[in-house]
Amino acid sequence: MTWAFPDGGDDATSPLRSRPMKSSVVALEGNKVKLSVEVDETELDKAIEGAFKRIAHEVRIPGFRPGKAPRRLLEARLGSDVARQEALRDAMPEWYAKAVEEHDVDVIAAPEIDITAGQEDGPVVFDAVVEVRPKIELSGYDALRVTVPSPLVADEDVDAQIERLRGQFGELRTVERPARDGDHTSIDVAGSLGGEPVEGLTADDYLYEVGSGAITEEVDEHLRGAKPGDILVFDAEHPDPDEEQPISFRILVKEVKEKVLPDVTDEWANDASEFETVEELRADLRERIGAVKRVQSQLALRQGVVDALTALVTDEVPEALVNQEVGRRIQDLEHRLQHQGASIEQYLAATGKDAQELVEELREQSSSAVKADLALRAVIEAEQIEADDASVDAEIERIAQQMGDKPEKVRKQLERAGQVQAVRSDVTRGKALEWLADQAVVVDEDGNEIDRSLLEAPVKDSEESE
Repeated sequence: MTWAFPDGGDDATSPLRSRPMKSSVVALEGNKVKLSVEVDETELDKAIEGAFKRIAHEVRIPGFRPGKAPRRLLEARLGSDVARQEALRDAMPEWYAKAVEEHDVDVIAAPEIDITAGQEDGPVVFDAVVEVRPKIELSGYDALRVTVPSPLVADEDVDAQIERLRGQFGELRTVERPARDGDHTSIDVAGSLGGEPVEGLTADDYLYEVGSGAITEEVDEHLRGAKPGDILVFDAEHPDPDEEQPISFRILVKEVKEKVLPDVTDEWANDASEFETVEELRADLRERIGAVKRVQSQLALRQGVVDALTALVTDEVPEALVNQEVGRRIQDLEHRLQHQGASIEQYLAATGKDAQELVEELREQSSSAVKADLALRAVIEAEQIEADDASVDAEIERIAQQMGDKPEKVRKQLERAGQVQAVRSDVTRGKALEWLADQAVVVDEDGNEIDRSLLEAPVKDSEESE
């Protein structure tokens, strides 16, 4: 179909009086459009005049300083075709950009331009076929089902924190029984490889916690059930997978100690915390654990909404968008590595990947990101979600706080860079995610629906009174 011009005075195929450039756009198959542009001779002559001025600086004409030779002399010397071709080459991107802006075409790739008239004389006419961002239709986005960790705090969660706190105040006492997990053994350890001592695996009176896996699994296996005076000799698999030769160990068990934990009493609670009673300590731990669980649930809800929304997209996403996203992610990775004094080559060496593996990994992530973006755009359009000026101002203020600048300064910088609309788009996307989260059915790992109020921080008595 042919789109109408914004001013409503002429249709896309009628001549535009008194306008130096006219254009129309027609939708094509394969997610493409064709922009047809006609530039009159007056506008073209401006471009040719500019081309002659540039040529005058490059061509030396006897008797004239660079840039001062008149156009007629240059035409006589070089011919008019040279300037016309340079004018077309230089001005074509600008004419194309004006047509894109006029019809609000959301291009995602470079155009294929075909000049159909005007290469030698007369008005310039060209067609630009370009791929555009597709608009997808979604169903079911208003009732997504998202699984998140339960925000409820169980007694077992508090008990586990109490046990960790008790462990910090435990005392080691020597026992005569065989060692078991959790005990600390005093050992003389000697590790060797091919008869040569291994650095870091030879020590006397080393206090080692059985079951910690701090050395190798074989060390824990042989220490379990060992008694003071036992000498353990065995081989263990080398932790380096490229090293085939095993490590030989000789361990003398000198002493076995168990950790004795303090009783959970008010006196202990007072010593271990700022609270006078165990009840107060448990109440504080419950509140802290609840805050962490709420944050985890909220983050899981947001990510779960994105994942569930992405799963609704069955359309094939344009390769051009995926390639753009891959390029952006590689650029972002390189930027972050540079800040750490590293390079992409060092990153590949450290991760054991080659460049192709990295690109394929990023391509999979990028495809999902593009689907999520297209789906969010569809929701925004269908539900007519917009970011008001107050929300944009608040976001700019947040950015300013992160940068340590004043909001007015940041806004001016964004305006000069033409990025205010990008900020508005980000805010709109955030509002769309909030809307989707509000509509979603939220369940825990067991499939039980979660009361949404549990995901919000409780209001304290002092706040309620205010």
